[in-house]
Amino acid sequence: MEKNKTRIGHVISDRMEKTIVVGIDVAKRHPLYKKTYRRTMKYLVHDEKNEAKIGDMIEIVKCRPISKGKYWRLNRIITKGHIVAA
Repeated sequence: MEKNKTRIGHVISDRMEKTIVVGIDVAKRHPLYKKTYRRTMKYLVHDEKNEAKIGDMIEIVKCRPISKGKYWRLNRIITKGHIVAA
């Protein structure tokens, strides 16, 4: 595990208690056809104070396993966003 691995993404869901779902857009290239396509990686992130809301741009940092699917925690909120229709 790399130390201080960080990612920047936007909050997709904040319905859980102390947990948010963060989407990070990744551009990949097809190995055979060389076409670039986009995928959204979803991460469960620990938000201790429930301060992040849907649409916020945030920075997350990798940490010890908090639960079965949570390996990331909220580092800081970069910008407050508006609700984005999914």
